[in-house]
Amino acid sequence: MTDRDSELQVEPIRSSDSIHAIKTLLAATPRDLLLFTLGINNGVRAGDLLRVTVNDVRDARPGVPLAIRDKRAGGVIPLVVPPGPRRVLGLHLERLRPPAPPDNMFLFASGAGWTPLKTAELDRMVRLWTAAVGLEGTFGAHTLRKTFGYHQRTRFGVGFEVLAPRFGHASPAVTARYLGLENGPPAAPELQEL
Repeated sequence: MTDRDSELQVEPIRSSDSIHAIKTLLAATPRDLLLFTLGINNGVRAGDLLRVTVNDVRDARPGVPLAIRDKRAGGVIPLVVPPGPRRVLGLHLERLRPPAPPDNMFLFASGAGWTPLKTAELDRMVRLWTAAVGLEGTFGAHTLRKTFGYHQRTRFGVGFEVLAPRFGHASPAVTARYLGLENGPPAAPELQEL
């Protein structure tokens, strides 16, 4: 199965209660909580999120977009650290000491050292998290991205025309299909924190 196939086959986490349960489950592990929270609040591809470095986020201010590289499209994409995750980011950076993490260290380094987590490893982690809170279905790394889009559309009414550029999709129809949703009523223009 290719990475693109897995993107299409996984589901979003549809329940706000399930999102809260996973955050509670991960509360003692700042790296994993930060990874989950940034993933569901940005809609960034898993591979791009896993390549974020300490330097990319060290001076992040809540709500101010950071520019990170989009490997697939070759441009830059915004990464926003909402207020809640900013606190978790501080905890995670503290746990990386001593020594102080180098600026070019991957924010989501693997347990084996300074290399970034792999998408396959994130797939496994997301499956474990969703199973631990009793979710049934097909989940994986791109569940985080889909959860962002699903809740932006269904909870906050954000339009597919706003989400499509965020996902790097050619059209709002592609985004609707990607999220497994139909185009609905007129939409709100602003993204919200989950």
